[in-house]
Order: sequence, then C-alpha cells, then structure tokens
Amino acid sequence: MAETNTHVLVKSDQTSDWVQQAAIVIGASLFVALCARVTVPLPFTPVPLTLQNFAVLLAGLTLGSRRGFAALVLYLAEGAAGMRVFTASGPGGVAQLLGATGGFLLAYPFVAAVAGWIMERGRKTFARAAAAGLLGEIVLFAFGISWLAVLTHSFAMAVRYGLYWFVFAEVIKILFAGAIAAGWHRSQRNLS
Repeated sequence: MAETNTHVLVKSDQTSDWVQQAAIVIGASLFVALCARVTVPLPFTPVPLTLQNFAVLLAGLTLGSRRGFAALVLYLAEGAAGMRVFTASGPGGVAQLLGATGGFLLAYPFVAAVAGWIMERGRKTFARAAAAGLLGEIVLFAFGISWLAVLTHSFAMAVRYGLYWFVFAEVIKILFAGAIAAGWHRSQRNLS
C-alpha cells in the first residue's frame, strides 16, 4: 500500500513540474509577443526596430537553452498559425516568416538557445550575460542578414537594411537584458 501511495505522489510531482515548465514556456512566448507590439517602423529599411530581440535574449538568459528554445519555437508556431504575435507592421503568419524579417524571426530559437547555453556554463554574472547576449545577437544578425541577402540579391544592401540602423539599439538591449538576467539569477541564488 505504501509503495502505491509513493508512486502516485511521484507521478503527481512529475505532472506538477511538467505543468509548471509548460506554463513558463508559454508565458515566455507571450512575453515576446507583447514586446513585438513595441515597434518603430523605419522608412529606410523594411526591418522595423522592435523590442522582440530584447525579449528573446531575456528568455534565453533567464530560462536557459532548452526552455528558451522551446518558448521561441512555440512563438514561431503561434505566428505561423496566424496568431497576431509578430510585429503589427508586417503581414503576419507564414508571409511574415518569408518576408524581410523572416531570417530574424527564424533565428529566435537559436538566439535564445545560444544565450541560455552560455549562461548555464558558469557564474551567472552581468559580464557572462552580456557576452551571451552579444553572441546571441551575432547569431540573430547572421540569420537575418543572410535572409535579406537572399531576398535582395545583394549582401551590401542586406547589411544596409538589416544591420547599420540597429547596432546602437541592440547594444542597449543586450545591456538591459544582461542586467535583468544577472539580477534575476542573483535573487534566485539568494532564495536558495
């Protein structure tokens, strides 16, 4: 009898943990969608300035590589299914994934995974978070500019449309995401 009760408690704990992890992943995907609403269209490029990248970095830095990756895959699935989670200035759905911002969007799971993986590998300091964010952004712009180069048939034009106008804002996003993530990890350590 005791063995059966223990088995039920273990199953209940596993189910509860799975539900909690799923809620965290869903919440992170919704946070990215919320940040996508903060968008500044730029007249000289088809790529808008948005807070999505900040949210993607924060998801990876705080949730880790696996949950960050899962949250951003879910986000892309939501968008591909027609939910209005991408920036409002785009067409939405699969058309947005195939448009000018498609390379950036498709990079998001990998950005979160890279940032999370680096953050998981040592002391969770601001310096580590900033370095992880920087490497995540390199992945983001490698995907985004490559996709723009395919669409424009010009690497120089892709860099002009997808990089120059965003460098300053991305540095700020990296610093803010790194500071928040380092503070969050420090508070979690203090609670333990």
